[in-house]
Amino acid sequence: MTESIDLEHLGLEGAIAVYVLADGEAALVDPGPSTTLERLRAELGRLGIGPGDLRHILLTHVHLDHAGATGHLMDEYPRATVHVHADGAPHMVDPTRLVASTRRTFGDAHDRLWGEVRPVPAHRIRAWSVGDADPVAHVRPIPTPGHIAHHLAYLDERDGTLFSGDSMGIVLSDEAPSHPPTPPPSVDLEAWGHTLDEIVAVGPERFGATHFGLHGDVPDRARQMREKLEALEDRVRTALGRGDLEDAERYDGEVRDELAPFLGRAEADGYFDMFRAATDWAGVKFYLEHNP
Repeated sequence: MTESIDLEHLGLEGAIAVYVLADGEAALVDPGPSTTLERLRAELGRLGIGPGDLRHILLTHVHLDHAGATGHLMDEYPRATVHVHADGAPHMVDPTRLVASTRRTFGDAHDRLWGEVRPVPAHRIRAWSVGDADPVAHVRPIPTPGHIAHHLAYLDERDGTLFSGDSMGIVLSDEAPSHPPTPPPSVDLEAWGHTLDEIVAVGPERFGATHFGLHGDVPDRARQMREKLEALEDRVRTALGRGDLEDAERYDGEVRDELAPFLGRAEADGYFDMFRAATDWAGVKFYLEHNP
């Protein structure tokens, strides 16, 4: 049984989701940032998951909107093990560089958005690598690089749900177009194309995006993501060729305008005030400058 929790980040509904696997040993996928801990605790309690019940925290990757609360949960849920790609595990043990990188991206808004980040004790982490056993019965990790190199998705083989993190993009409603989350400095557009091929080949019945919700149109959404990534790459390459850095802000405004009819203007602006499309533009710029 899969339950979803809307963390209502900064009061905004439909922005960050946590997925809870309540059959067998209780597990959750991506606990979100520490600024939403109160909501997460309350919702886990509502689902009957107490301090001794949570056994697994599955991280798709270490970005703070996905993993920032993890260290806080270690004392509260003493039986929980954190599962993360081996390349991301050191950032959970010592988040100093991770927080510094995030501060460079979000500036003065960092603490308001993501809150305090605490380290995870090394002995509470199970670092996963290709070829390792599955971390939870019936849940298979799938390497999905692109958004970041150590990104994982998790396939619940009981019902075909793929917990996709950011690998399938931002899908804020069933009707809204997909949006590519490509912040600097770790996006890899070539790897992301291979990831989308792999996801379609795996053939999940549906996917659960952290941003936001469960969706069943996997091949179509993978196609949309590919087209969006390619279009953004072409756009940024062209803008850089003419020295037009102001295109980042134009792109941000166009993305808001594109999604507003599906979400409402206030909701679209609320989401992209937190996760600015101009930052996604900058991530592709960084990628192109380092992969000429």
